[in-house]
Amino acid sequence: MELPFVTYNPELLAIVAPQLEAELTEQLAHKTFAEQAKAILKQLLAGQRPGIEDLAGELHLSTRTLQRRLTEQGITFQRLLDEARRELARHYLLHSSRELNETAYLLGYEDANSFFRAFHHWEGTTPGQWRLVQKNRQSATQADAG
Repeated sequence: MELPFVTYNPELLAIVAPQLEAELTEQLAHKTFAEQAKAILKQLLAGQRPGIEDLAGELHLSTRTLQRRLTEQGITFQRLLDEARRELARHYLLHSSRELNETAYLLGYEDANSFFRAFHHWEGTTPGQWRLVQKNRQSATQADAG
């Protein structure tokens, strides 16, 4: 399935970036080093493809020190990046009506197909199908509560 991919979108970033900043500040208060690093990665993912050097710079660490600290906590940079992308993907799909191409862009994927493959690997279904199931669950829960 070939879909056109969204390029740099300053309006979308202007909407998303302040929310991510606020969430990051709140989340960093009581987190392990790996959790703090993941929160920063989530911020860096806003339309970019951050590397370990970018994360190290944000943490004011050398790349080697960052790798060592992540290893001490039993995680690699790639796994941390995948977890950050997965958590953000779920958040975006649940809490917005963004196009799937926009979601892929915000998660730093080079193209939408890469996002679709990763999401299918994580959740066992497509992003669109996952969103539909979750929205139906929310509707059913709200109907039961009402």
